[in-house]
Amino acid sequence: MSDAYSPIPELNQLKEFTDRIGQVWYSEGFELCEYGVDAGLDTWSEEPEFLAGLIPFALATRSGSHYALWRCDDRTDLATLPVVFVGDDGDLYVVARDLPELFQLLAIDEETLDPDGVEQHTEGHQEYLTWLNETFALRPPEDLDALWAGQKEYDERFKTWASRFVDDSALSASAWCR
Repeated sequence: MSDAYSPIPELNQLKEFTDRIGQVWYSEGFELCEYGVDAGLDTWSEEPEFLAGLIPFALATRSGSHYALWRCDDRTDLATLPVVFVGDDGDLYVVARDLPELFQLLAIDEETLDPDGVEQHTEGHQEYLTWLNETFALRPPEDLDALWAGQKEYDERFKTWASRFVDDSALSASAWCR
């Protein structure tokens, strides 16, 4: 049995970074949690297909929202799956096309992923930016409008899939995605 955090090398690299810097925030509200633990998904739907379709891996906000990978197909590279925001107050939508894109968004260092909302960067933010660049050759997103436009296709597909299990009002457009 492996001691790895997850079956996804990219998440394991983030976990190693997180363990190395210790109890320090590096992106406001973000915190890895136990990989694959349901994170309250059954409060959305108890349908086995819904529960099996999402893989929670992190807290998205300090209030209890989560990030989960959406098994939109049978691809084997799980890092390329879309990332879904599972809100504690009723939001459910695709926030990133894949893990590397989420890692870029985390570089904004603000729970709502709004660069204009950053008042002060977290203690580990600069170290995260260095890690992101050295590990994945990525930087914070320069054009958020283009990023949101790119994830829209996945979000539409996700809404179609999720509407079979949850109330459509939870699937409204994200306030984060301008």
